[in-house]
Amino acid sequence: MQHSSSKSSLARRIAVGLVTASTIVALAGCATAGSGTASGPTEITLSMQNPDVKTADPATWAIVQAFEKANPDITVTVSGEAVAEHLQKLSIAAQSDTLPDIFWVYKSTAVDMQKAGKLLDLAPVLDELGLTDKFPASTVSNFSTDKVIFGVPYQGLLTGLWYNKKVLADNGLDVPVTFDDLINVAKTLSAKGITTISNGANQSSFSVWSFLVDLDRFGYQDKIQGILAGTEKYNNADFLRLYQHIAELRDAGAFASNVSTQTYQQAVDQFTGGNAAMLDAGVWASSAIQDAGIDAGFWAGPQFSDGVGDQKIVMNVASAPFAVAAKVGDNAAKLAAVKKFIAFYYSDEAQQLLVDNGQPPVTTYAPQVDATKQGALKAALDTATAPGVTSPETQPDLIVSTAVASAMYDSIYGVIQAQLTPQAALELVQKAFDAQ
Repeated sequence: MQHSSSKSSLARRIAVGLVTASTIVALAGCATAGSGTASGPTEITLSMQNPDVKTADPATWAIVQAFEKANPDITVTVSGEAVAEHLQKLSIAAQSDTLPDIFWVYKSTAVDMQKAGKLLDLAPVLDELGLTDKFPASTVSNFSTDKVIFGVPYQGLLTGLWYNKKVLADNGLDVPVTFDDLINVAKTLSAKGITTISNGANQSSFSVWSFLVDLDRFGYQDKIQGILAGTEKYNNADFLRLYQHIAELRDAGAFASNVSTQTYQQAVDQFTGGNAAMLDAGVWASSAIQDAGIDAGFWAGPQFSDGVGDQKIVMNVASAPFAVAAKVGDNAAKLAAVKKFIAFYYSDEAQQLLVDNGQPPVTTYAPQVDATKQGALKAALDTATAPGVTSPETQPDLIVSTAVASAMYDSIYGVIQAQLTPQAALELVQKAFDAQ
């Protein structure tokens, strides 16, 4: 019996040993699979503010495709939704700690996420990759809190007014310089049934880029921190003059009669079809303008005699940033893959892909621009780099919350459509600030 008991005990020890060994092997297999080195590529997720990135954002799509080709051991899964839905989805994901690995986000939302510990500090990553000095100093400071860098630039925001040289010339008009010049253009063209500035408020209330630039010509950058702190008001005398000027443009017949019902894309079509003298947009419209065969110039916008501060400015800034979820730092394989993606995105090769797809570089890279094939893009880049031209640190709506930004858009379109008086428009935005 004792001998039988010893055999039984030995058998049990052998069985336990086999189970333990098999468990270790299984766990090792799982770890290998997670590292992306033995059982397939490492996957990183990229979440964007477009439901169809391939079509709506060909520059980003081209960079992703080139990155995967150069890094066959990494797969980038791209997804996206419209801006409002995208931001709401990110807010929910942040609460449940299920953020995508890399994602486009408003700066104000990113700041809140950073304070909550949801974002990876990119400062050491950029230093390791030697990228910090490849960005303009204003870009780095704009996406930083203290010594933490919470975001990197997605694309550039070079915005203003595209103009059709032929429409202006056929009507004996020069490219305006001042606001009074613009009023004269609007009155002349309106008398002939021609739209001066093409905008589209329907489903695209954000498409008021040129007027956001104008806010900076009335002291927005100097006022915004006080407004956010509650020591100053959006409803102030300087901004009121700007909104009154928008009303003057409306009364001069500058806008299309269907501005309230047409979308941004329809506004683009109106311009590329030769039915408007100007288009309120940015450098991203250059490809559509080029393809339409429009001989277009790019205007930074009017200078105001009653403005505040520097009037010779152009909006040429980093748009809303890419951020990286903090949890990426806990996964060695993902972190390595994300670092490779960041290094590639800001390489000269990828920056040229941005340019090839009608976008300005976001680093200090000097792009190669074909003046024949990319004449519209070159016009915008030339405007941005003209002697004596300066740029704000960021676009006005990117400093504030989503709710305030939406109120800003609604206030401008409200005046354009004669739905709001200038005073009521200012009060609408102030209420959004007060509600925070």
